[in-house]
Amino acid sequence: MQGSANLNIMIKAARKAGRSLVKDFREVENLQVGSKGPGDFVSKADMAAEEILRTELMDARPNYGWLGEESGETPGTDPTRRWIVDPLDGTTNFLHGLPHWAISIGLEHKGEIVAGVVFDAAKDEMFMAEKGSGAWLNDSQRLRVSGRTKMIESIFATGVPFAGSKYLPATLQDFARLMPVCAGVRRWGAASLDLAYVAAGRYDGYWERGLNAWDTAAGLIIAKEAGAMVEPIRDGQNVLEDGHVLVGAGGVFDQFAKIIRDRSDK
Repeated sequence: MQGSANLNIMIKAARKAGRSLVKDFREVENLQVGSKGPGDFVSKADMAAEEILRTELMDARPNYGWLGEESGETPGTDPTRRWIVDPLDGTTNFLHGLPHWAISIGLEHKGEIVAGVVFDAAKDEMFMAEKGSGAWLNDSQRLRVSGRTKMIESIFATGVPFAGSKYLPATLQDFARLMPVCAGVRRWGAASLDLAYVAAGRYDGYWERGLNAWDTAAGLIIAKEAGAMVEPIRDGQNVLEDGHVLVGAGGVFDQFAKIIRDRSDK
């Protein structure tokens, strides 16, 4: 894939932060960890990775705005563009020594995500996309959603809300309706990789409620550019702003969406 200058900046930044995270991942038992709340942890590794990303991205494009999970939002002198960054999606996996976590970088222009990178540093898989240029894995493998048309042959992914979340009852009811009619549901704990895996045809669909922009920005454009259907759970919602998302391959999307939307107002 011949990417733009901005995409190349994003890839370079992701790889640099990835090297830092992989080093810390090998020493995860020694990390200092603090809690931000139930099911949501932050580590020194997380903060260090965001600092690397911010330095790389903002040095290259100092006029762009910034939205990061740890550091919050900083407006840019160019109000039409901003980086949307999660330095470590899958922090809980990381802290438990599970090699399923990623760096997520999205570029927003006039309210639309126009480029995205999701880097699984532990497996050295770089998922990337730009608007109108398709989605790719490691610069050479074109990504396409699966061609499955039968629910019973399809695998879906979601995130299970932590204890006390207002979305937990609805998600458990989703499971009760979806699991009897599909090949399985996976909960791997990193929304950006769930979206990238739909793009790669590894999952046939993904849904989740209550996500943040940094969880989905990069993954959404990668999924779209691979041919996925991307819609809010309820009519009138904005996927990026409201965080309630349905994503899937066209062959099963309507059936999948109907099952999830049966409780879309709960």
